Amino acid sequence: MKTLPRDLSWLRFNARVLQEAQCPTVPLLERLKFLAIFSANLDEFFKVRVATLRRLVKLKKKTRAQLPHERPKRLLAEVLTEVQRQQEEFGRTYREEVLPALKEAGICLMSSEELTDSQRDWVQQYFEKNVRDLLSPVVLDDTLHQLFLKDQAVYLTCYLTGLRTAKKAKAKDERVVLLELPTKRHGGRFVALPGGAGTPADPHRVLFLDDVVRVGAAGLFPAYGSVVIHAIKLSRDAELDIEEEVSGDLLVKIRSSLAKRVTGYPARLLYDPETPKEVLRAIKAKTGIEDEELVEGSRYHNFRDFFGFPDFGRADLLNPAWPELPHPTLPRTGPLLPALARRDHLLHPPYQSFDAVPRLLREAAQDPSVSTISITLYRVAPKSAVAKALLKAVKNGKQVTVVVELKARFDEESNMYWAEKLQRAGAHVIFTVPELKCHAKLLLITRRAVADDPTPQRFAYLSSGNFNEATSHLYADHGLLTANAELTAEVDQVFRYFITGEEPTDLQHLLVAPFTLRKQLLKLIAAEAARARKGKEAYIVLKVNSLEDSGMIAALYEASQAGVRIELLIRGIGCLVPGEPGLSETISQRGLIDRYLEHARIYVFGNGGEEKVYVSSADWMTRNLDRRVEAAFPLLDETLRAEIRHLLDLERADNVKARDFDNQLVLPLPGQPSVRAQEAEYKYLKKLAGRKRVAKANA
Repeated sequence: MKTLPRDLSWLRFNARVLQEAQCPTVPLLERLKFLAIFSANLDEFFKVRVATLRRLVKLKKKTRAQLPHERPKRLLAEVLTEVQRQQEEFGRTYREEVLPALKEAGICLMSSEELTDSQRDWVQQYFEKNVRDLLSPVVLDDTLHQLFLKDQAVYLTCYLTGLRTAKKAKAKDERVVLLELPTKRHGGRFVALPGGAGTPADPHRVLFLDDVVRVGAAGLFPAYGSVVIHAIKLSRDAELDIEEEVSGDLLVKIRSSLAKRVTGYPARLLYDPETPKEVLRAIKAKTGIEDEELVEGSRYHNFRDFFGFPDFGRADLLNPAWPELPHPTLPRTGPLLPALARRDHLLHPPYQSFDAVPRLLREAAQDPSVSTISITLYRVAPKSAVAKALLKAVKNGKQVTVVVELKARFDEESNMYWAEKLQRAGAHVIFTVPELKCHAKLLLITRRAVADDPTPQRFAYLSSGNFNEATSHLYADHGLLTANAELTAEVDQVFRYFITGEEPTDLQHLLVAPFTLRKQLLKLIAAEAARARKGKEAYIVLKVNSLEDSGMIAALYEASQAGVRIELLIRGIGCLVPGEPGLSETISQRGLIDRYLEHARIYVFGNGGEEKVYVSSADWMTRNLDRRVEAAFPLLDETLRAEIRHLLDLERADNVKARDFDNQLVLPLPGQPSVRAQEAEYKYLKKLAGRKRVAKANA
């Protein structure tokens, strides 16, 4: 079966991110942010995927031969070749496109060599006042037995030569000294110089903190005539490998694994190609880093710091503001639970405010009729309004059950903090078993039975996105607020599984991994294939972040060969190869990258004219289908189903930001209007809110 290796597919995705940084129609400071996203993505890729491949390469040959996928040694070579190509393209984009465009716009990112004498004097004073005391030089000599480099920190190597005198100090003619760049303690990576009108003739001037240190470094080492500075950065293996653990206290293991992450095996040492060989030799000798972990970079590292680049109030260089839209059917003030009791509602962050969710939780915490609140937390914001509302509910005597995923990569510490705080407050905190992550996004609120209605009333929120206020401003998701008795009863079954271990057995609507999701999806695909073989209309529209599972890919190939029309909207990993004669001729694929991160998963099946539409937390990856608790929920309300379908159709029609399987822009056909999906979705939801408001006023 023909597929694209997962890691090469991921690199195609990051190439699409880089294309946004190269796009001249993207506002200039937003292009800088896409460079930051590309850099941050690549860091994580090395820490997780490349580190994993290197571990596989080190397995014994007989063991490696039993691996079911691409031979790791060959795949690693292909991956590193493509990474090198992309990094060269990244450097060219930064130097030849973005920096000149910034200068033309009146912002000059200078190097230390470009400073005038007066500017250098100011920077020297700034160094003495704000930076010098933050530096702790480490000399790489015989007295240092081993050097530990922090993960993701930028270090400046100082190559000292031209010793002025040896009478007062027992110094060598040359030395290598290491300085950790104090980005966090300094309060950022960039220093804005005074003055500047923000014009090409008189631009705002900015320095990397690295260059501030370069200016002041000579004063740190007065005994040497020459101080040459270059930057390095280490990425360590971040794969926790907890899935293999099946016993012991999970919380202790997570703490141990986080500690190991800091001291994990080196995955990549980025270095400035101008770095003297003597410096690299000293670094390797003191750290044990090998040549295979050395990756040639540039003068500057950690481009993720461009998220903090000063904007000088230049709104013209940023995306136009899209204020959060009022929700068309949820009340802006007052209680939400009665509104849910009357009808279902769809929430679309970031176009609409995610605050409706913590607001709902705060209301439930105060409502004397609410008895229980159950929620799954996968990625929790450091200052979480959701977690604070849950703490309030516990304080008010509610029974609060919180399923916390401690293995959410790179968010373990925040999750652990809130888990312990909730546990101490009296919430029933459940940690998933090591081999099964909880990735479903579910909230269930139960009100006590009243005299005239002996049945407890349940309210639920089911979503494709996390209960995280920070990411809700950046990730495009869909959430369903409902009091539908059938749906809420099935959500209750999922929470009962976490509490008692009793597997859900009576699911008529929800598709829940690892129990029914894969099986039901395969049935739905097979049903479309059966219709196609009978000459009937059959189609599937699938929007996911990743499509990697071999079983699902095989089913889609089979459906294509039967004549099913399949449209894939894949933001990230896509291992299926579309458009292959005799294999996938009826399958097309595109991916959308724009100002918001497309995070929602939507599955649409033609179903003989009675479409089935599901929103889900689950990508079509083996881990999501088999090793995670996931949920896909149907939209039973016809109006809401049409709403989601319209939003999806706008994304299908995008010919401004969409790219095909080969990363080529999908361009409008002659006479066809341009459609930028996210902009069109914002306008549609704005119009929808206005229409509902007018209807309410007329009523």
